[in-house]
Amino acid sequence: QVQLVESGGGLVQPGGSLRLSCAASGFTFSSYAMRWYRQAPGKERELVGTISTSGGSTNYVDSVKGRFTISRDNVKNTMFLQMNSLKPEDTAVYYCNVKRGVDYWGKGTLVTVSS
Repeated sequence: QVQLVESGGGLVQPGGSLRLSCAASGFTFSSYAMRWYRQAPGKERELVGTISTSGGSTNYVDSVKGRFTISRDNVKNTMFLQMNSLKPEDTAVYYCNVKRGVDYWGKGTLVTVSS
């Protein structure tokens, strides 16, 4: 069965960096585009960015462009989210997602940006 497990969240000061990971199993990882979403307290879940099957193409929501980078390792079946210049408004639970007819989600990892 499809499993997505996020890790790497935590508390970081404004301006700091974090690297999130999403370990995938139960499907042919290299055949699917992958996505990062986030959900801030009291807000709807929003798409952060998408990475193509090869990793050669990415796109991002405007609010994170130039600060966040999505990458993937198709040998290790893992996707990454490098987050730099973090702001308090980046505080959220971050989820990885794959669409295989239906949406599959991990349980998320909490990122808190605060001084």
